[in-house]
Amino acid sequence: MKNNLRDEQIWLAVGSLMILALAAAAMILVYTKGFLIPFVLAVFVTIMISPVLDFQVIRWKFPHWAAVTTSLVLVLGLLALMGSLLYAAIPRGDQAVIGTPHPTTDESSSIGSIDPDQHYESGFAGLLDDLTSTLQAWGLDVDQTVLEKELQSFLAELQEKAVYIISQTAGTVASLFSQGFLILIFIIFLLAGRNPHAVRAGIYADVESKVRTYITTKFVLSAVTGLAVWIVLALFGLKMAALFGLMAFVLNYIPSIGSVIATLLPLPVALAQFGDPFSPWAILGVVAIPGAVQMTVGNVIEPKIMGQGLQLHPVTILLALAFWGLLWGVIGMLLAVPLTATIRIVLVRFEITAPIGDLLAGELPGAGGKVGAVEAR
Repeated sequence: MKNNLRDEQIWLAVGSLMILALAAAAMILVYTKGFLIPFVLAVFVTIMISPVLDFQVIRWKFPHWAAVTTSLVLVLGLLALMGSLLYAAIPRGDQAVIGTPHPTTDESSSIGSIDPDQHYESGFAGLLDDLTSTLQAWGLDVDQTVLEKELQSFLAELQEKAVYIISQTAGTVASLFSQGFLILIFIIFLLAGRNPHAVRAGIYADVESKVRTYITTKFVLSAVTGLAVWIVLALFGLKMAALFGLMAFVLNYIPSIGSVIATLLPLPVALAQFGDPFSPWAILGVVAIPGAVQMTVGNVIEPKIMGQGLQLHPVTILLALAFWGLLWGVIGMLLAVPLTATIRIVLVRFEITAPIGDLLAGELPGAGGKVGAVEAR
């Protein structure tokens, strides 16, 4: 009895100290995020491209400095490609609004100007009339004034949230490019200090292997998802289809939540664009088909490619998204899964913290098994 009481006291003390340590670490992460975020991004980029450096030095017998240079050129090329895609996807001028051209007072101008408010109101009015007629045809007594008020409130709220998400994500991507120089400096030093001939084992090798597999697989599947979403929306003729495809690519890095947000983002634009005349199948298509694509990629293709993945329980992933999102915002949510997986790998290597690492994987202490699936989407 005394031994059990002593063990419980020890575990209580250890748990309390770990909670205090977690709170202190969270404060440090928030205070130093201006430095740590570029460094963590540089580490993950280095993990992805380090096989290219190793291959050049070991197989092609390149000098180390030449291999570092070509690896940096590859990184800069990818950044330039992503920057050009972002620039091309962001709507400008007459593409920045949902509407149809209206003639200007200058009859000699063939370009015309756009009145987005007038078109949105026209589309909304058409949507409301068609919806009221449909409900009345079904024998439902509908007060069009009440319906208009409720529908307008819903669309306004939905559009506001969509604009906020787009601006936040685009701002995050833009901030990454603004911090690109600092990230590039970190990458240079990390690659310069890497020894391709060294035999890696232990914690670092485990982290490098699993994180590289996750990031590379996620990048390819996110690119396929974004391209498919862009093609589908473009076939429907939806405005800003390229931007929504880019958003699907970025948000796919946020497990579970990101795909739902990316699926619903085009809805306000579709309601405004296809509301006059009312096209229910077009509105349903721009939401249902991209949603089916993301569900197929995320729940069917990705688990088969990734296998055991990073061994994180779905509840752990949701808590990690909330934790890292609270500390580092959208970037924290994008990095939540690999960061938490890295922490889990480190925890399971030490006997005293191994139960916590197992808990992150869904293994309850003393249960002898896992709780649910442990694959990270």
